[in-house]
Amino acid sequence: MTAAKPSGPIRLSGPDDFRVQFGVSRESAEKLELYASELKRWQRTINLVAPSTLEDIWTRHFADSAQLLGLVANLQTSGRWVDLGSGAGFPGMVIAILRAGLPGAEPKSVTLVESDTRKAAFLGEIARRTATVVDIVPKRIEIVSTQGNLAGVQVVSARALAPLSRLLGLAHPFFGPDTMGLFPKGQDARSEVEAARGAWVFTARLEPSLTDTEARIAVVSGLAAARADGSRLGPRQEG
Repeated sequence: MTAAKPSGPIRLSGPDDFRVQFGVSRESAEKLELYASELKRWQRTINLVAPSTLEDIWTRHFADSAQLLGLVANLQTSGRWVDLGSGAGFPGMVIAILRAGLPGAEPKSVTLVESDTRKAAFLGEIARRTATVVDIVPKRIEIVSTQGNLAGVQVVSARALAPLSRLLGLAHPFFGPDTMGLFPKGQDARSEVEAARGAWVFTARLEPSLTDTEARIAVVSGLAAARADGSRLGPRQEG
């Protein structure tokens, strides 16, 4: 899946705009349309997203999530993807739906970690209604990370979960030598990266967002904890 390169921030009004922008199948766009309908219905009783974004779901949530697939190259259809603090499913559930619509996609290769049981129930309903095979883990991130049952993670994502320094702490247990982190950030992305370097050793580049000219996506690799003596604690190591 390759997104079209706009000259400015994109604004999508519905499934047809989304299909043109991201080149996805009609079936995938129809699943997202159902997703949008269910989100609005559940929002009446559960605060899933900011109310002000409900009328701009296709840009603020679906496109903002879908753009991450364009950053993973050969991992668009394969490799385990773990989304932390999935909330209403952004970006993780959107990624799972779009991945499932691509030729040769691996089944159940996306894991959504969401400790709020009501939000996890919403994610389960979206998975059921869209016939998307996805692994939903209704536990705290810290618990999941210590259970050791998510080995071989290729991509870790999280949106609007925590400042980058804390976010890297949550993501670190899932990182292996070749794991990539995709973390959408706002206009303070660069300062968050610099602040995180006090506790972490990593490589990062900031990719422009398709949906907001001031936002950036922090693409992180080679994540390791920094020790006081200047050495580094590698992925999945302790001591």
